[in-house]
Amino acid sequence: MKDLALKGSSVAIVGLGHSQGSYTSSVANGAEYDEVWAINSMLAPIKHDRVFMMDPPSRFFDTENAGKQTPALRRELPKHKGPIYTCELDRRVPGAVLYPLEEVVKDTELCYFNNTVPYAIAFAAYQEVGKLYLFGLDYSYRNVNLAEAGRACVEFWLSFCISRGMKIEIAHGSTLLDTDVPPEERLYGYHRLEDPLVMSTDNEQLLVTRQSELAPPEPIDGPIIFGRHDNVVGLQETS
Repeated sequence: MKDLALKGSSVAIVGLGHSQGSYTSSVANGAEYDEVWAINSMLAPIKHDRVFMMDPPSRFFDTENAGKQTPALRRELPKHKGPIYTCELDRRVPGAVLYPLEEVVKDTELCYFNNTVPYAIAFAAYQEVGKLYLFGLDYSYRNVNLAEAGRACVEFWLSFCISRGMKIEIAHGSTLLDTDVPPEERLYGYHRLEDPLVMSTDNEQLLVTRQSELAPPEPIDGPIIFGRHDNVVGLQETS
């Protein structure tokens, strides 16, 4: 069943990847979201409205297969009020609800889910969310010989959401959609030119311009120490 309150809303989805820290930084610096959705054991450290945990609860209670997530989920699931979207109900998880798979598949006409995060993104599409903010959904890391399966599926669903008019914003440090790649290196081929083509935005409209045509950042006159200059305008702490 659709939740009318979610139509056009802004939602943050927070996973366990390294860029999750950008979420807490954003909240500490004044960002607000209509809802926050936690992936698996991220339900423990952050305030949230919904949880997506598509493995059956028995995986966490009866096995050690979930590794380091296991203790947090065993502790939190029995007392969580929900909703916790999952594939199977379990009396040990009073807040568990069945994920509306048939409704989502019928609405999107797609059925491609190879990890938990795509279920959350597809749910957002089904609910006609207006803007998604993604944190901690990284899957791979620069200069580290480590990668998780599932990135292609997540990016597939993000493409679907964009085609429906949803706005997507990804944590700056995430490799998802090559967000952490420098702007002058994102357009393959053009990045080899002496004056590369660079993507930029103007009032949320995507533009492609020569790097030399971009205005340089405003200079800062002297060091700024936060807490000593209360009247400084236009400066923000970044993650």
